[in-house]
Amino acid sequence: MMNNTPTVKIGIVAVSRDCFPESLSVNRRKALVAAYEKKYGKEDIYECPVCIVESEIHMVQALEDVKKAGCNALCVYLGNFGPEISETLLAKHFDGPVMFCAAAEESQADLMDGRGDAYCGMLNASYNLKLRNIKAYIPEYPVGTAEECADMIHEFVPIACAVDGLKNLKIISFGPRPLNFLACNAPIKQLYNLGVEIEENSELDLFEAYHKHDNDPRIPEVVADMEKELGAGNKKSEVLPKLAQYELTLLDWVEAHKGYRKYVAIAGKCWPAFQTQFGFVPCYVNSRLTGRGIPVSCEVDIYGVLSEFIGTCVSQDAVTLLDINNSVPADMYQEAIEGKFDYTHKDTFMGFHCGNTCSSKLAACEMKNQKIMARSLPEEVTNGTLEGDIAPGEITFFRVQSTADNILRAYVAEGEVLPVATKSFGSIGVFAIKEMGRFYRHVLIEKNYPHHGAVAFGHHGKALYEVFKYIGILPEEIGYNQPAHAKYPTENPF
Repeated sequence: MMNNTPTVKIGIVAVSRDCFPESLSVNRRKALVAAYEKKYGKEDIYECPVCIVESEIHMVQALEDVKKAGCNALCVYLGNFGPEISETLLAKHFDGPVMFCAAAEESQADLMDGRGDAYCGMLNASYNLKLRNIKAYIPEYPVGTAEECADMIHEFVPIACAVDGLKNLKIISFGPRPLNFLACNAPIKQLYNLGVEIEENSELDLFEAYHKHDNDPRIPEVVADMEKELGAGNKKSEVLPKLAQYELTLLDWVEAHKGYRKYVAIAGKCWPAFQTQFGFVPCYVNSRLTGRGIPVSCEVDIYGVLSEFIGTCVSQDAVTLLDINNSVPADMYQEAIEGKFDYTHKDTFMGFHCGNTCSSKLAACEMKNQKIMARSLPEEVTNGTLEGDIAPGEITFFRVQSTADNILRAYVAEGEVLPVATKSFGSIGVFAIKEMGRFYRHVLIEKNYPHHGAVAFGHHGKALYEVFKYIGILPEEIGYNQPAHAKYPTENPF
């Protein structure tokens, strides 16, 4: 993975109400840090030793200290009841994601001078955060022992990574959406609301930049790397120099255009004129960049690549973007799934795209031509897809999307790719998500989501859901696959 997501360092600042013994917060902070380091190591956290925050002056001192230490995330730890004003001002003035958690009482033997009342203090903290319109992450049950709070902080790491990443992200796009593919088009205003920059370019700009890389001396080195990656799947070797030239074009564009932003994602156009003018399709290059931590979406899907970037931050792994594409044939379900896996036919579907999934996420791969495009174009200009069945394993399907009327929505559902041969083409897999049929109808269709969904490899629903809440998506606008006994608002009860 390239350095295209934040490295999270969480400053732990303990707070104390001045009518409680300061030693309560000091000792509990030390115990929390020790518990975290024992279980997760030292790299993610920094213990602020300057002061226990009891006042606004202490708050300023603590902020200066964690900033000097290079922290890009903050944990406000209520070792006791806590000063509701100063502790929420910590969150207000810290330039990054913030979480709150609180210490549980330790022993019945010490409930006179050793009682901290942080259970009560969290209520006041939450009230003051709302009063000041301050965003903060509060765990599902935010009061715990040192070990439990250490787990809470560790769960905050991927959330903080995504939130910090978004405010330092630039999305670079090339061209408008292809004709009859308006589904992924959406107002970009919500990108600015999230703190994301966008640079929209013409396909002609990209075409010019590509030709400026004619005979680039680095091309043979990139070709050799592609050959190594493809191995026996290198079935279209004649197109590799063009693909290498295109890869260098994109990477150089990123370096020249990222400006003051730290992280970049690309929404590229890949048809209808791309193949005839460039002489190939860009799928394989898209897969290689995404595999290195620079997400590249197909068909100028700006919110798709935004979703991919969030998934990259949360999973710290390659992601992909797929069409929620086709149903699993009944005979395939009966032969390969029924009785072998605990899924109904309606729980299954196929996720597909032309060839954009990185090789590390495919069971096997081959360089091919784009079959759909080759139906109407010369085959030689449609080479460049990376085809193969997606490797079986746990996945999370998700997407962030702005609606036409500028409402930010998201969905997330956990499932798996089944070890079932697809018997088809492209980057493709047989997916299974519990209650997918109802989810498809009452979330994806009912809420007007486009056909592209981001896929993270592994189960990351809990962190993604918290990211969506943190960036301001209303709970009623976050869809997920309801269990069988829970009805959707639009579901016919009869």
